[in-house]
This record gives sequence, structure tokens and C-alpha cells, in this order.
Amino acid sequence: MDPMEQVFIGIGSNRGDPAGICRDAVGALDRTGSVRVLRMSSLYRSKPVGVLDQDWFVNGVASCETDLEPLELLDRVLEIEKAFGRRRLVRWGPRTLDLDLLCYGRRRVDHWRLTIPHPRLHRRLFVLVPLAEIAPDWVHPGRQLTARQLIDQLMKQDHDQVVVPLAG
Repeated sequence: MDPMEQVFIGIGSNRGDPAGICRDAVGALDRTGSVRVLRMSSLYRSKPVGVLDQDWFVNGVASCETDLEPLELLDRVLEIEKAFGRRRLVRWGPRTLDLDLLCYGRRRVDHWRLTIPHPRLHRRLFVLVPLAEIAPDWVHPGRQLTARQLIDQLMKQDHDQVVVPLAG
């Protein structure tokens, strides 16, 4: 058996019952063979990025371990999105469920289907805030900065992103 790698998966939704969908998606991840959810962040509401004319998102980050290779994990994540009714119609548009592989251990992956670490991770407050909550010592493999340092850097550059804790 291959050694387990720690991975972080971003979770988001802005259709139906977004908070319920995010929680159910974490359960689906944990039931996936070869994936174990170690910790889940709180859920946050975030203003949309890219396509602004849509409902706010609910986002969180799950810390998991897996012995799947990155592309195998991507396939599992895409299967879960599909099971939740995900249809890719508009880039950055509304979605029932979005699962993003943010990082996979210290590995870097540059494949036409997958880039790890996620190429926009360092520019997305809705990812960095929950990531910093569950992994305060995590360091971005390419930038050599912690999630907290990336948040501070982003807050100085981008005042349009809004991320607030989900009430309840």
C-alpha cells in the first residue's frame, strides 16, 4: 500500500441548500475509498468572484489523507460533483457543488487536467480563510508563505473579496 498523503480540498456551493450540500459533500468524500477526512473548517459565506451576478457561495476546506495518486483523486472528486448534480455551464458561474484539489502534500503537478497547488489558491480569500483555520502552519509549496501570510498579502491588494463566517 502506498503511503498516505495529506491533501486539502476546497468545497463550495451556491445552489439549493449550499451549507447542507457542503456538509453532505464532506461525508461523500469520507465514504470514498482511499480518502479519509481528517478535519473540516467552519463554513463561510463569500461574495462571488468572476461572475458577480449570482448568489453568494458557501465555502470551506477539508483536510484529508489519501493513497490515491492526484489524477485518481481528481476523478473521485469529479464523480462526487456529478452525483450532486454539478453541470459545467459557465466558468465561475453558479454551481451545486465545487470541489477543488488545493494541494497534495508538497507535490507539484502540471498536467492538462490538473495543476497542484491550485493555480488561484493564493488569490482566493474564500479558500485561504478556511485553510488557515484548520492548518495554520501550512506553507504554500511554491510561494513559501503560510495561509495567514497569503491572506495578509491579498488583503493589501484586493479589497473586493468578502468572506464572512456562516451564521449557525
